[in-house]
Amino acid sequence: MNFTKKLLKITFLGTGTSQGIPMIASNDPVCKSKNPKDKRLRSSILISWDDVTYTVDCGLDFRQQMLREDIQSLNGVFFTHEHADHIGGLDDLRPFCYQLGEMPIYLNKRTLHSLEKRFEYIFNPKFKYPGAPTVKPKIVYKTKFKVDGLEVIPIEVFHGKLPITAYRFQNFAYLTDVKFVEPAEKEKLKNLDVLVVDALRIKPHTTHFNLQEALDFVEELKPKRAYFTHISHKLGFHEEVSKQLPENVFLAYDGLKIEV
Repeated sequence: MNFTKKLLKITFLGTGTSQGIPMIASNDPVCKSKNPKDKRLRSSILISWDDVTYTVDCGLDFRQQMLREDIQSLNGVFFTHEHADHIGGLDDLRPFCYQLGEMPIYLNKRTLHSLEKRFEYIFNPKFKYPGAPTVKPKIVYKTKFKVDGLEVIPIEVFHGKLPITAYRFQNFAYLTDVKFVEPAEKEKLKNLDVLVVDALRIKPHTTHFNLQEALDFVEELKPKRAYFTHISHKLGFHEEVSKQLPENVFLAYDGLKIEV
């Protein structure tokens, strides 16, 4: 298939880890920071091209993020995996579902099965609540597919032992909650203009890249630019960490907008 390259507009809706920053009941200096860039909602992005807009994940802060960015319409959601910080805003798709009638959601089978259990009142016709969002699941495998004229390439990555789905849109790739990527899947990440990947903290973690692992991953793949996301307060202050990064590597922050 031939695709005309499109201008992608990316908004970082949230760049924090599962508990966000500030974390509840924490007196860590980063959690007390007055810098807006140190205040992070749960990780998600908005991606737009032509006249369509999608999100990757809709977590627990989804409603707040949509209101902050004044999003008036949404065409669908790409889900990475089933953890609460990535799917907890599913019910807040309702206003957009009312517009569309039916919201396409792209996800792997495991994530769909989890959603069907957690949100039975959405997925099970027998228990469907009248005001619940109406969604249309589209199962994602390892092969590329087309969405509204754009080629999308799924990449399987591992969040600890859990296989989850990352996505490449043209020369932009979004990987969150990643600890390991098999060589065959890394091939899908070559020649990127922009790579987004998690960098949870300074110390090693069992299911996420720490800062050094994220830097090594960028060095291996050599994208033109890289942005780190899914950040905890244990990474440090935004301004201090940013000064230590290579010139083409940046810490993302909530509300950041880029074009690819």
